[in-house]
Amino acid sequence: MLVSERHQIILDLLKAKKNVKLQELVDLTNTSESTLRRDLDQLEKQNYLKRVHGGASLVQSKREEPSVNEKTTKNFEEKGLIAQFAAELVHEGDCIYLDAGTTTYQMISYLKQKDIVVVTNGVDHLEALLDKDFTTYFIGGYVKKVTKATIGRDAYTSLKNYRFDKCFMGTNAIHYDLGFTTPDPEEAQIKERAIHLSRESYILADHTKFGEVSFSKFSRIEEAKIITTGEPTIQLQKYKEKTEIIFV
Repeated sequence: MLVSERHQIILDLLKAKKNVKLQELVDLTNTSESTLRRDLDQLEKQNYLKRVHGGASLVQSKREEPSVNEKTTKNFEEKGLIAQFAAELVHEGDCIYLDAGTTTYQMISYLKQKDIVVVTNGVDHLEALLDKDFTTYFIGGYVKKVTKATIGRDAYTSLKNYRFDKCFMGTNAIHYDLGFTTPDPEEAQIKERAIHLSRESYILADHTKFGEVSFSKFSRIEEAKIITTGEPTIQLQKYKEKTEIIFV
C-alpha cells in the first residue's frame, strides 16, 4: 500500500470517529506499528491530527468556537483544579487581568485575597467579582455573544491604560511550533495585548488543548507559563523546552 493511500485511510477514519487507536489502523491497513507511527508523526507535523496515547485524534476546525455553555460542562473537574492552583498565585496587593472564559471564571471562587485589583473583559465574571468585593475594572467594547467577552477597538484602547502584575488567560489551542491560538482575531488581539502588559502571564488549559491549532495566534509559547492537568507525557514534556509547564 502506498504512503498516500495509508494517509487517506487514516484521515477518513479520523473524520468518521474523531479518535482512532493504533491497533485499529494496524488491522485496517495490514501495516506494522512502527510504519503507522511514522505516518501519524508525519500527519501531525502537517496539522491533520494530534498524537495521543495509543493512537491519534482529529484536530479541531480552525474557526470552531464552542459557546460558554458548552465549555462550562467540558472537563469541569480539570478546570477546577487548574483554577484553584492559579488563584493561589495571586498575592495581596496584586493587580491582575482575568481573561473571559470558563476556567478563569472558576478562579474567582478560589481567590481568598482581600486587597487586589481585577481587570477583566468577561461579562460573566462581573457579578462574581463584585460579590467578593474586589476592586473591579471592566474594559468596554463590543460584547461577543458566544464567549461573553468584550472585544474590538474600544476594548483594546481601554486595556492600554492598565499594567498588571499577572494575567490569567484561556486559549482554544496550544501548539509547540505555532503557539497559543483562538478562533477570533479580535479576541486574539485583546489576549495578546493583556499578555504584553503583564509582568507574569499564565495560560490556563486542560490537556485537550495541546496539539491543536486555531485561526488566530495571540502569543508564542515562550511568552507565558502553562497551568494544566494530567501526567507529564512525552508529548507534553517537550513544551518544557520553551516555557514552564505546571501540572496540577
